[in-house]
Amino acid sequence: MTQTGGLLKGLRIIELSSFVATPLCGMVLAQLGAEVIRVEHTSGGPDRGRWPLAKDGTSLYWTGLNRGKSAIAVDLKSDEGQDLIADLVTSGGPNGGILISNTDRYAKLVDAELRQRRPDLVHVQLMGKNDGGTAVDYTVQAGTGFPLLTGDAGEAAPVNNPVPAWDLTAGLYLATGLLAAVHRRTATQEGSFVQVALEDVALATAGQLGYLADAQLQAGPAREADGNYVYGSFGRDFESADNERIMIVALTPRQWKDLVAMTGLEDALASLEPVLGADFSQEGDRYRHRQVLSALIGNWFAQRNAAEIREELAKTRILWSPYRTFEDLTSNDAQYLKDHPMFDEVSEDGVGSYYAPRSALVVDGSATTPQPAPEIGADTDRILTDYVGLDEARLSQLASEGVVTQAR
Repeated sequence: MTQTGGLLKGLRIIELSSFVATPLCGMVLAQLGAEVIRVEHTSGGPDRGRWPLAKDGTSLYWTGLNRGKSAIAVDLKSDEGQDLIADLVTSGGPNGGILISNTDRYAKLVDAELRQRRPDLVHVQLMGKNDGGTAVDYTVQAGTGFPLLTGDAGEAAPVNNPVPAWDLTAGLYLATGLLAAVHRRTATQEGSFVQVALEDVALATAGQLGYLADAQLQAGPAREADGNYVYGSFGRDFESADNERIMIVALTPRQWKDLVAMTGLEDALASLEPVLGADFSQEGDRYRHRQVLSALIGNWFAQRNAAEIREELAKTRILWSPYRTFEDLTSNDAQYLKDHPMFDEVSEDGVGSYYAPRSALVVDGSATTPQPAPEIGADTDRILTDYVGLDEARLSQLASEGVVTQAR
């Protein structure tokens, strides 16, 4: 099932992918109105069973990353199956000829082969490493320094982020590259082959945030794990008298002033500054003396319950949030998702009724309503008939030979 309307209405994009980054790229483009056709093997993609799962075994991971797409199931190991997808990729006039992929496994679907048939092909491809080596998010994390900055101070063991941040970032890089290439093709009729290496995304980010330059120049102490302190500023979590933890961040002078006033520490900090040789109006000094400041501020939090703290924080410009579990967010009592404008209630076979997110992109005041993810081969017949030109007899023959899977 494809979505209609949107900024990319009319674009036809073929997605040959798995895991997180490339499916996310395709879904973002589908939410903007493009017709995104996900290509799978006849038995389904390798990520259709990935956790978390619904009670009947349906992958909530798959469902979440493939909303609003069409699906075609083809035996990609066969020459005939690859020929069908090559025909599909290279068809479609000025709005077709667009491919998202994360593999060079299929000889007839590599860029050089497809570009011989369609020189203006727009192809965006995810790689693990830019030398062609393999990688996934968690191995990229391990090799680029970030897990050694995560966790409590003094702990030697690295801590990976459970959020596949580099997959997610790479998916958005892929979407950006694809749209830029489509823009150039519209202006010049030239195709493009855009490649994004997962490891490069992490290394670029480390460079852009100054982490790599800091390590090279060694102007200050080496970065280490520091719990929930915000590096170079003032921020960390505090615990209330009734054991609720709240994250506090004071980045600007106004936010810091509000935090000092709320906690009643004006006089104490004014007396402390000359003793420490510090100026707490400066972010750097607040970070250098974070432990002393946290002890004073933490005492204020420890003497009050969470409700009182929330009430006081609401009167300020301090950045803050209580810590919530996923269960807290989805609790029927809290109704957080029900009341959130980005979520709509959906009901899907194999999953049931639940709240699913719209697109995070709000265009002209509205966001795309969440669409279902496709079943295996849900659109095989329509796509191969309308876009490749097969007739019913040929489709039936291909299905009987195991080259395609038709909708159930």
